[in-house]
Amino acid sequence: MTKVFIDGNQGTTGLKIYERFKDRSDIEILNIPDALRKDTEARREFINKSDVTFLCLPDDAAREAVTLCDNPDTVIIDASTAHRTVEGWAYGFPELSAEHRRRIETGKHIATPGCHAGGFLSLLYPLTSKEIVAPDYPLVCYSLTGYSGGGKKMIGEYEGEDRDVLLDSPRQYGITQNHKHLKEVKHVAGLTRAPIFAPIVSDYAQGMEVSLPLYTDMLSGISSVKEMHEFFSDFYAGQNMVKVLPLDEYAGGFIASNKYANDNRMYIFVGGNDERILLCSIFDNLGKGASGAAVQCMNISLGIDETTGLV
Repeated sequence: MTKVFIDGNQGTTGLKIYERFKDRSDIEILNIPDALRKDTEARREFINKSDVTFLCLPDDAAREAVTLCDNPDTVIIDASTAHRTVEGWAYGFPELSAEHRRRIETGKHIATPGCHAGGFLSLLYPLTSKEIVAPDYPLVCYSLTGYSGGGKKMIGEYEGEDRDVLLDSPRQYGITQNHKHLKEVKHVAGLTRAPIFAPIVSDYAQGMEVSLPLYTDMLSGISSVKEMHEFFSDFYAGQNMVKVLPLDEYAGGFIASNKYANDNRMYIFVGGNDERILLCSIFDNLGKGASGAAVQCMNISLGIDETTGLV
């Protein structure tokens, strides 16, 4: 029986992780009393007696939690931004490469991707790792997400009775081009030029659609939509949690960003034309974009089927 502690179990990600364990008989949840959720010594005790601790906390609290762990056998899976670019931490996106998966399998410190960053990197990393996209390519990416990714405060704003009428409209943010996920994307993909990134939050609860347009004359080795689709199909062949959609899946139609809400998989679409290719990653921002990714990493770390409790 694997003992699991969720530090920050009342936040959106923590609650969703807990939800994914409800039918599992191989997991024992260590429940800290509500009155002690912010008590440092109580958290230290629960972290150290767990086999796996999930950190669903603000960045500073996540950094503090790591210092409380004295048990060398405890696996820490951090869902915050705090450790995604820190040396010694495995980046929790196993589909990116065999080395990413190996580090999750063998490491004790795992940082799961941010939701926007995970979608962006699912499209970009395959291309930069194979030198199809140069590290200084002038990238532009836009990402449409449901409001649940903003946590309890934003959920409360959107679901409140007397909410602001401006919430009826999609809202772009990250206006200063300093969104916290950019550092992560640049680091993991090996970029030398920061992308222009335009995140947008809209009036629906769950689901995310990350889009990356590319000019074929600025790519190396790929010059058509068909070739790009074949590349991604080969790159993600055999993966359980990332699937490449058929080439004509959305031909002439619309891509709904909430289509895969409550699905733990991520879906890659290749569209556009032979001059301008459009790549899209479509998934649940609370699934593969957060709690689903965290549970997948735990399964891999434990050496069990990565889809356990997820599909």
